Amino acid sequence: MNLPQFSVRRPVFTTMVALILIVLGAVSLSRLQIDLLPSIELPTASVRTEYEGASPEVMERLITQIIEEIVATVPGVEEIRSTSEEGRSNVGVTFVWGTDLDAAAIDLRATIEDEISELPDDITRPRINKFSIDTFPVVLIGISSPLDPVELTQLIEDRIRHRFTQISGVAQVDFWGGFPREIRVEIDPDKINALGLSLNHVLDALRDANLDLPAGQIEEGRYEVTLRAPAQFSSVQEIRDTVVEMRGGAAVTIGDVAEVVDTYEKLTRIIRVNNERGVRIAIRKQSGANTVEVSRRILQEIDALNAEFPQISIVPVINQGNFIERSIQNVARSVLYGGGLAILILLFFLRNIRSTLVISLSIPISIIATFSLIYFAGFTINLMTLGGLALGVGMMVDSSIVVLENIFRIRDEDGEQPAAAASVGAWEVAPAITASTITTLVIFLPVVFVKGVSGLLFRELAYVIAFSLVCSLLLALSLVPMLASRLLKSKAQDRPGPGWVERLKRDSEKRFDQLNAGYLKILDAALRHKAVVVIGAVVLLGLSLLSVPMIGTEFLPPSDEGEVRVTGEMEVGTRLELVDRQTRLMESIVYAAVPEAVSTVASVRDNEGEIRMSLVKASERSRSNVEIAEDLRKRLEGRIPGMKIRTRAPQGQFLLERIIGGDEGVTVEIRGFELDVLKALSDKVAAAIEDIEGITDVDQSFDDGTPQLEFILDRRKIADLGFSPRDVTEVIETAIAGSRAGNYHSKGNSYRILVQLKDAEKRSLDEVLNLTLRTADGETVALRNLVTTASSRAPLEITRKDQQRQVTVSANVNDRDLGSVAADIKERLNRIPRPDSYELMVAGNFEEQQTAMRELTVALLLSLLLVYMVLACQYESLLDPLVVMLSTPMAAIGVLLVLWLTDTTMNLQSAIGCIMLGGIVVNNAILLVDQAGRLHEEGRSLNEAVAEAGRRRFRPILMTTLTTILGLLPLALGLGEGADAQAPLARAVVGGLAGSTLITLVLIPVVYTLVHGFRNRKVKA
Repeated sequence: MNLPQFSVRRPVFTTMVALILIVLGAVSLSRLQIDLLPSIELPTASVRTEYEGASPEVMERLITQIIEEIVATVPGVEEIRSTSEEGRSNVGVTFVWGTDLDAAAIDLRATIEDEISELPDDITRPRINKFSIDTFPVVLIGISSPLDPVELTQLIEDRIRHRFTQISGVAQVDFWGGFPREIRVEIDPDKINALGLSLNHVLDALRDANLDLPAGQIEEGRYEVTLRAPAQFSSVQEIRDTVVEMRGGAAVTIGDVAEVVDTYEKLTRIIRVNNERGVRIAIRKQSGANTVEVSRRILQEIDALNAEFPQISIVPVINQGNFIERSIQNVARSVLYGGGLAILILLFFLRNIRSTLVISLSIPISIIATFSLIYFAGFTINLMTLGGLALGVGMMVDSSIVVLENIFRIRDEDGEQPAAAASVGAWEVAPAITASTITTLVIFLPVVFVKGVSGLLFRELAYVIAFSLVCSLLLALSLVPMLASRLLKSKAQDRPGPGWVERLKRDSEKRFDQLNAGYLKILDAALRHKAVVVIGAVVLLGLSLLSVPMIGTEFLPPSDEGEVRVTGEMEVGTRLELVDRQTRLMESIVYAAVPEAVSTVASVRDNEGEIRMSLVKASERSRSNVEIAEDLRKRLEGRIPGMKIRTRAPQGQFLLERIIGGDEGVTVEIRGFELDVLKALSDKVAAAIEDIEGITDVDQSFDDGTPQLEFILDRRKIADLGFSPRDVTEVIETAIAGSRAGNYHSKGNSYRILVQLKDAEKRSLDEVLNLTLRTADGETVALRNLVTTASSRAPLEITRKDQQRQVTVSANVNDRDLGSVAADIKERLNRIPRPDSYELMVAGNFEEQQTAMRELTVALLLSLLLVYMVLACQYESLLDPLVVMLSTPMAAIGVLLVLWLTDTTMNLQSAIGCIMLGGIVVNNAILLVDQAGRLHEEGRSLNEAVAEAGRRRFRPILMTTLTTILGLLPLALGLGEGADAQAPLARAVVGGLAGSTLITLVLIPVVYTLVHGFRNRKVKA
């Protein structure tokens, strides 16, 4: 079917089809959700198991190793990672790509259930969780107040927390750093020893006095009456008055041997919000909910709560919605600016507002129509889909430019009327623009097959570009000729415009004619010196390849996320109050040095203090977050005694970093079995890499372990006295850790009653060993007669990968690309001697980068092969496609030059740009070769054919190239938040397209004449 002719004859039909696309796209846009990245579900699951009181070694031996062995039998498992901590085991399972995670999780659960008998009886049943990007908090909130900490915690639990859970789209609200109320029974060891009481007696007395058991029912007349005997504590005084034992007719009460305190649970974490004691709340959204909308509703609720509760201050510390919204707006602006620049270029070349209008309609209609694909395919408006539109905005007019330029040529040179010129001109170039579009489309086919995170992320970008280009092709062959036939006039009917307009037209036409004449002179000279042109192109390509070592490599392009983190680590086992004191000192230096901070949260936990600062927008500050982090590193160095300081400026899409696991920077994995050997190797690795250029903040995952004191039970003595090991260990547990003696109920809430020694953590070992147990005949036995003690150190956690123990050495990378740093680290690792069966390898981001680059290299080769096949189909020739594809290696000259000049690395984004170039740069060569082939068939000589093809196609080639380059220019500049994530892709395309066009305008005609001249001589011979 002749689509241009049909469209010219049926203008109403063509217009209505275009309007249908616009309406569907507009409605789709109004319903699209906004997110930072595509919705990703990696084939990863985790198995969590708890075993109260078990040390990391026991957890590893009794639970983790067994679960790993069970999990390894599940089909499709690719990698197993695990962490064993005190009382907790977490086994992470990664399946091969393409695995149905729901089915895999069912298989995993069924396999574990079948083998559950191999695990200890008193564990918490293993829980299986599937990974979802949606489970990460969308907003992190800090709450501070001068209120009593217990009162603040209760207020949050009763009045505030549920307000957030009721927000539409919120799935979960997690509360950290609170002060839960607790009734603590603090026993005086001297008093219970003097009275000959054991801790177990006190514990049993409290449990026996705090009951609410069902007493059954009796029949009374017509009714069944339920009997109850509530014996729960109703006041703290009742706890004090509880009788432990009768002595000589007198009652010994809890109050006689202990102090009952209404307080809060022992702190394991201290939170400060904006330098005030507070708590942190993490809010997670429901799967599929709109991140920006949910965060906006949360912020509205924060404002309402601050107005309603003036005694508290609620501030959003980290807000994904803000960063996402600003990023999306910035990329959307790049699309608009790029489209505007493309239209200005059209106006310059066409010098006709009507003609420019005809072509310019391709951009908005193609974009709006693409929104319907995004909606119906279940995508969101994110950096990938909008990036696809930004990349496609310049290419959307390419087909329309070629069609309209040919319509103009036929109207002006052949004297055809607009209607005839529109249908004939469009149909004449239809094969060429269809082939050009198909070559661009086929380069995205391999991207669909790319595995891993890179494949998932760029699939949506590929779909969006492909759909928008198909729309623009259909518009070029239907709407453009129809509008041209209606809006354009014959050359005789053209009337001169105002004087200044005509002067502008003449001036621009004169400049273009000079440019065209200059090109024809260069082409003529090139055709007379063909060998020089070919050799020159090869030399240029060779020289550009020399810059490859100067262009760094990394996994993701850096992106200022408006956050800085400072971490201070002290010796394992350091008391929380000491860590808190040093963290306060760190805060005093940090806060004074960062006036750009909007909100801050300091968190103290275990042996580590962390400060997270949210900064003002990048446009409102003079320093990047990397510069702020570097300044803080210098300021803090050697200033905090006993604390190892690390600063970090999140730079690579915070969500993406969490998806691939680990932090930014570089990680060295050390695998083996013996912890002592792993520790020694870890020390050697840390010493070997710390002086490498670009390495900062070296950190080892394995430390000297936390100090511990082991009580070794004398089982024979214990048995002889009628005790069990449980009796002895429970006394030790109650004395120091505390034992739960039931719950205290007040105003509908339940709080635990904890029994332990007064000032338990400050008691000496002798005081603990002096505690007594009572035998069945009433005799007391001191604990020291039943146990001996031994000092040691134990690891906080044991990590494993693929059923081997593993420790890591990680470091931040500053002022240098990841690939170069990783290469230096590999060279240093090769010098470190290691025992058999122990491995040292660079992993983390570098490992993911290597995997992604291998996948994308295969995709590039496959895309070039597909482009060649499509061209061979079009030309029915095996030689002509090779001539056309010579433009592809020439693109490397521009790519490498632009990446080097803009200090851009070869990363995931720029690699995708190179793949795209494989299909884009051949379009210009297609136009030249297609036209030259037609002219040669008409009887012109080879040199005449290519010279005339160059003259005819110079304008459309220049227009399509400039509209694509200028359409991408705003994105390539990488201005504003979020834009720098897409900038490397745009820079690669701009550089490659510019370089390739300048070279191939001369090289392709020369090679075409050489190839066909040789073939003609061969045929004649």
